Amino acid sequence: MSTTTAAVTPLTTQDAETLVTAAARAAEDAGVTVSVTVLDAGGHLLAFRRDDRAVLISGETSTRKAYTALQLNAPTADLVDAVKPDGPFHSLPTALSQPLLFIAGGVPVHRDGRLIGAIGVGGGAPEQDHAFATAAVEALV
Repeated sequence: MSTTTAAVTPLTTQDAETLVTAAARAAEDAGVTVSVTVLDAGGHLLAFRRDDRAVLISGETSTRKAYTALQLNAPTADLVDAVKPDGPFHSLPTALSQPLLFIAGGVPVHRDGRLIGAIGVGGGAPEQDHAFATAAVEALV
């Protein structure tokens, strides 16, 4: 007996631009300068934007947050406790060749229940970055 799985449209460059624009708008409305990274399901860069006045490291943190959310299919805000000394992922940040970052601001992107990519926002306080990323994902729907 064969089962067929309906194809899910992957994250497109247009989707990525929608995500970047929505996150940047949410940050701007809050008076925060940020960097925004969007990755496809394979972890490849689809879009990136750093506000002119955003701290330089925000580009790196936004990318690492997106990658972490993608690899673990969870918002990074939900993973912070997992890497504490008594947490189940305590050694995970140093175990992989690609750097993970367990700070709020990374959110996976799903379509029809399937993981299609992730967004990461860096530059604000962690809870702000998470809110901007979440607002962007909600704008995509």
